[in-house]
Amino acid sequence: MQDAQACGRISDVSRILQQIRKAIEASDKTRYRLSKETGIAQSQLSRLMSGQAGLSYENLEKLADALGLEIIIRPAKRKER
Repeated sequence: MQDAQACGRISDVSRILQQIRKAIEASDKTRYRLSKETGIAQSQLSRLMSGQAGLSYENLEKLADALGLEIIIRPAKRKER
């Protein structure tokens, strides 16, 4: 059971990072500009975009703010057995 929960959390994080990547690509902001606005190093943004690295929650909040996004956490829907 614990492994399934951990796998679900990893999947959720991957989905969030993918949404952030899509938002960065869709924005008119360069990595340089995002770096200046957020304080996140350009190298970290490059690793994020290539899928080689994730983000801390703090940096996720900074990027979401710079991209005009809102982070919402809500209870998961229970799966029927």
